[in-house]
Amino acid sequence: MNRLRTSIASFFLAASLLVAPSFAFAQITPGNSGLQAAAQGSGLDSGCSSAGCINDVIGRVINVLLGFLGIVLLCLFLYAGFVWMTAGGDEDKVKTAKRLILNAVVGYFIIGGAYTLTSYVLSNLAAVTAPSESAAPAEPESPPAT
Repeated sequence: MNRLRTSIASFFLAASLLVAPSFAFAQITPGNSGLQAAAQGSGLDSGCSSAGCINDVIGRVINVLLGFLGIVLLCLFLYAGFVWMTAGGDEDKVKTAKRLILNAVVGYFIIGGAYTLTSYVLSNLAAVTAPSESAAPAEPESPPAT
């Protein structure tokens, strides 16, 4: 009975987590946030189109670091395979190699998730900070004519 109750609760929790994002209708676009008007007021409405923009630099640095971590991960896989192949029946070395491979697989998923998240954030950051013609600035209301 308790197992059935746990299964039902788990099902409803998973279903609610899958359905919950569909209820988030709040969207901020450059046109309705007033950011474009603030950018014009500060003189930053031309956007950043050079290669030295801060979001481009940060994106390149993060991609280089994630690439370096991928190389370290490959070396860890190779080392774990070498340890396993040269174990010669020693159970401690085989356990060590299995632990290294498991850690490498976990690291692979962490690096993949970090790359996906970084790519998503930086592409959206570039889309929001790029000047666009469709995003009209919010215009202040003029006083009524007398």
